[in-house]
Amino acid sequence: MVISNPPNQKSANGDFNIVWDANFAANINNGIEKAQEFIDNECIKLMKPYTPMNTGALMESVTLGTVIGSGRLVYQSPYARYQYYGEVYGPSIPIFEAGNPAPIGFFSPRGQKKYATGRQLEYNTHKHAKAGKMWFERMKADYAADIAKGAAKLMGGVAK
Repeated sequence: MVISNPPNQKSANGDFNIVWDANFAANINNGIEKAQEFIDNECIKLMKPYTPMNTGALMESVTLGTVIGSGRLVYQSPYARYQYYGEVYGPSIPIFEAGNPAPIGFFSPRGQKKYATGRQLEYNTHKHAKAGKMWFERMKADYAADIAKGAAKLMGGVAK
């Protein structure tokens, strides 16, 4: 670190002028990048048991849609938003298979805007016992302190 205007003296506007040397800045930036990569990876890993799962496509879409280290987790599945907020959107017209009285799926007519129906989604917890809406928020409530400790350790500090 290099301090100009000589050290411990204020500049004309009353502020200290601090200039970081290249090594200091590079080390800080590298530490921040490593910590963010750790946070992104931990969140993706720890969210899995909370994420609804049928085929695994929703769970895998966050791996495909996220740039690790960006601090932004992106689910690329077209139904991820509905699953995350846990509300049925419609119109949902049932699709029936010959001889099967139960619908095998649902569709919405092209060009028709979907709307919230007020009905909550029902999540299958057979594969993931903790599956349900708002999985990131629920995971964070359980693991935020552990994630913070790991990130702080990477940066040479201690989480409080």
